[in-house]
Amino acid sequence: MYNLLISIAAGVAVGLAVFFGSRLGWAAATVPAAIALLAAYLVLARRTWKKLEGVFEAAQKDLQGGRFEKAVQTLQGGFPLARWQFLVETQLHSQIGVLFYVKQDFDAALPHLEKSYARHWVARAMLAVSRYRRRDVEAMKKVFEDAVKSSKKEGLLWAAYAWCLEKEGRHDEAIAVMSRAAKANPSDDKVSAALQALQNGKKLKLGKLYGEQWFQFHLERLPPELMGGGRRVVFQRR
Repeated sequence: MYNLLISIAAGVAVGLAVFFGSRLGWAAATVPAAIALLAAYLVLARRTWKKLEGVFEAAQKDLQGGRFEKAVQTLQGGFPLARWQFLVETQLHSQIGVLFYVKQDFDAALPHLEKSYARHWVARAMLAVSRYRRRDVEAMKKVFEDAVKSSKKEGLLWAAYAWCLEKEGRHDEAIAVMSRAAKANPSDDKVSAALQALQNGKKLKLGKLYGEQWFQFHLERLPPELMGGGRRVVFQRR
């Protein structure tokens, strides 16, 4: 937010300088004022996002070193940046929520997932699954619906939605969801395979289609062949 306020101040200053330093009038002064505002905002926003990238990189190193608590603390240390730039807070909540969820600390993950960025599809899917775990199917559907609108190219997001519906005995709804996914992703073989399985009355085997990426949602047990290597969390950027 500070970035925007500073940019507005810069734009106003340039506009006033042009107005009082020339005979062009207010109408002409608005053009350089707008250019100054936009340029200042782009520079300031870029600087803030670079700092946030640094926070993510440091947290990733903490995770790679097996320091989960330190990784969370590192991410929490980025919250002061939220005063400077829009969306920073939701980005940080997304990452923290995903970390707690992958660790299966679902209670700690939930408040962060609820504040997650709308386009962070992994965090939004985890929030939807959290609703599913609490047997609130309608709330689950609402979160999934919002998520697929903004991340329609993410096949696993659609497949997780369909999987939950299928488990609830909503077979026709599951097929409808995967049909929409196939329409949005006509060249995605995994989406096509999931749709075909449902249409043929077969079980959705998303572990075979998506591997460890599917098991991060903890809806099915990780098979023995995928155990032991540790689970690497890669932060999703804007």
